[in-house]
Amino acid sequence: MRTFRLAVPVLAVCVALSACGSQGTGGGTPSPTPTGAQPVTSQPTPDPTALPPTVDPTPPSGPKTPKPPKPGGPSTPPGVGATTLTGTVQGGVEPNCVLLDGYLLVGGPRDVLTPGARVEVTGRAEPGMMTTCQQGTPFVVTAARPT
Repeated sequence: MRTFRLAVPVLAVCVALSACGSQGTGGGTPSPTPTGAQPVTSQPTPDPTALPPTVDPTPPSGPKTPKPPKPGGPSTPPGVGATTLTGTVQGGVEPNCVLLDGYLLVGGPRDVLTPGARVEVTGRAEPGMMTTCQQGTPFVVTAARPT
């Protein structure tokens, strides 16, 4: 008899909770959440008639002006895209890295491009080039000679 008195209230609580959990499933319309927002049941379908945004195919107009030379930096270009630097080669902080007037010398004859040597190098600056030397603007050497 004692178990019967305990089972009746437990059964009543289970029925009440199951009734609360099934609310909002029969109407087809989702009920608002406690915050007032509607629950998301699916993603919106894109409009098939909408066109993607167009991009203007015209390139930027006008030539780009080069940066002015640094003091003691490159002189007048000897040819198309080439620049000549003159000065004393300095050793970099990393092994096998040599600099001239703030430019990292990439390539060229290493017997001529030694720290302390006075040289004239021809090449082009490549500011976007990645190197392991961690200093100076990369300058790809096409020719070098002692002065």
